[in-house]
Amino acid sequence: MDQGDEADGQTANAEFSIRIAAGINAFTCDEWNGFAGTTRGGTENGYNPLISYAFLSALEDSGCAVRRTGWQGHHLRLENAQGRLLGAVACYLKSHSQGEYVFDHGWSDAFERAGGRYYPKLQCAVPFSPVTGPRLLVSRGEDSATVKAGLAAGLKAVTEKLGVSSAHVTFAQESDVATLEATGFLHRTDQQFHFFNEGFSTYDDFLATLASRKRKAMKKERREALANDISIDRLTGKDLTEKAWDDFFAFYMDTGSRKWGRPYLNRQFFSLIGERMADDILLVMAKRNGRYIAGAINFIGSDALYGRNWGCIEDHPFLHFEVCYHQAIDFAIERKLKVVEAGAQGEHKLARGYRPVTMHSAHYIAHPGLRNAVADYLRRERREVERMGEILEEHTPFRKDLEE
Repeated sequence: MDQGDEADGQTANAEFSIRIAAGINAFTCDEWNGFAGTTRGGTENGYNPLISYAFLSALEDSGCAVRRTGWQGHHLRLENAQGRLLGAVACYLKSHSQGEYVFDHGWSDAFERAGGRYYPKLQCAVPFSPVTGPRLLVSRGEDSATVKAGLAAGLKAVTEKLGVSSAHVTFAQESDVATLEATGFLHRTDQQFHFFNEGFSTYDDFLATLASRKRKAMKKERREALANDISIDRLTGKDLTEKAWDDFFAFYMDTGSRKWGRPYLNRQFFSLIGERMADDILLVMAKRNGRYIAGAINFIGSDALYGRNWGCIEDHPFLHFEVCYHQAIDFAIERKLKVVEAGAQGEHKLARGYRPVTMHSAHYIAHPGLRNAVADYLRRERREVERMGEILEEHTPFRKDLEE
């Protein structure tokens, strides 16, 4: 369906229609900011800057998340019979599975070997961002359960009307997954590592929760990271100049090209987020001999810090851990943020005070044969993720007497 087409449906006793918007700019900023969790000051869900209008529009306006790159906007608008906007889903028609961090390459390969066509598919997510957040967005003042059920039913209906293989709602909140499961989506889990601020007043308060040997190792690592006359700057708000973005982009391109072959974000994207949401951004930059040599970008929510991209042009022992993980903990404690989400994967985060956390996604597979095969695989995968989480939790650096 193109923009303006509808998939009619009903949830409870309320009639609704789903319209597809070809870009975030089909919504007004005020409309998008009316969804819970998308702007500061809301009381529901907390503010997540990665689902803000500023962030998503920057991805599209810069050309990073557009049809040419395989991220064609197919955002869902849920409206009542009078045309009032009730809710939305940030959704993309995908021609590949890159930039998602929840891997379905095995599913696509198997389906296409069997004669099916896996792409295009629908991806309900924040592009290039393995960060948990609300996916079924509800306008403030509306009944959350009713609207979310309508969005889940609408997403399933759109998948079937478009004739695509599947719809994937990734890095979703558990409440959204429960609603999607009730509509026929399959539940998938994965693992990340997050730092939890247990009311610490200082970094030393956090260190006191670690076993003695781990505490000494952490202090030594941080000293050695800055041993070569390296200093750390934190840039946010008006400090995010174009020169700072030039430096960070050089790091991002150098490291990203080696890790992924082709980085997802372009230089214009960083300028746009600097213009539109500078107070929600933290750049941690490492300096040596008067120039920046490494950096990490973070986004500041109402109660969480979201670590995203890192890069460097000089390699120094432990600098990656200092810039990405230790500095994030420092900042979260200072700002009284409850959580640091430090991105996908990385068991090395465990030794730096980050705990294993289960992540959730939901998947609607249209073809019955593929759906049954994926459902069987996910049952086994969920058990393995749970088992691995229990094992990892046993190897956290925290004092056992405090955990008991």
